[in-house]
Amino acid sequence: MPVRPIIKKDLLIVTFIGAAIGLFVQIVIQNLVESPSFYLRVGVFFACLVFAPFALWIASLIGKVFPVMYQFAKFGAVGTLNNAIDFGIVNLLIFLTGIASGWGYSLFKTVSFIAGTTNSFFWNKFWTFGAKEKPRSGEVAKFFSFAIVGGLINVGIASFVVNGIHAPEGIAPKVWANVGTLAGVAGSFLWNFLCYKFFVFTPTPIGENKKINSLQL
Repeated sequence: MPVRPIIKKDLLIVTFIGAAIGLFVQIVIQNLVESPSFYLRVGVFFACLVFAPFALWIASLIGKVFPVMYQFAKFGAVGTLNNAIDFGIVNLLIFLTGIASGWGYSLFKTVSFIAGTTNSFFWNKFWTFGAKEKPRSGEVAKFFSFAIVGGLINVGIASFVVNGIHAPEGIAPKVWANVGTLAGVAGSFLWNFLCYKFFVFTPTPIGENKKINSLQL
């Protein structure tokens, strides 16, 4: 696999991702922190904004020895955005309803997972794995088939932590709900990367591309 140095376009994209993550984290802060300060909000936002391109730059250096690390770092950036969407929606729904456990939490987690997964498809296809062609029906079907399994892992682990273990004494339910969400994310992360890389976003064979183009003509 050839070494791919970091390029300006990737830096701009990952900086945008960092900014989006910083915005979704604001929702989490609002739900978990009592009267969060302006400095906390701004500090977290700029930390996300700066860390994202810095992490990709570090990955580009490591990629000179282990080329897959650059792609994995891009996947990690997209994954972090997906998780920020996941956490943001869960915390928004908890904040609006006051429900942080039970079937309500599992429903919130399902909604947030679907939103993050849909975001994941487009970012991973066109940026992480560098696909050029439009989404193919078979590709979309494979993606969501693997995503459903990843979702069962994600929501299942999160629901088990929140509803099966319950919050230890001294930990607020809404904080424990985020612990469960984090556990679900960790459980499905590696599964998603391996499935997307080797089974979903695989390059279209040249012969098949010609066939598709001829049909379009």
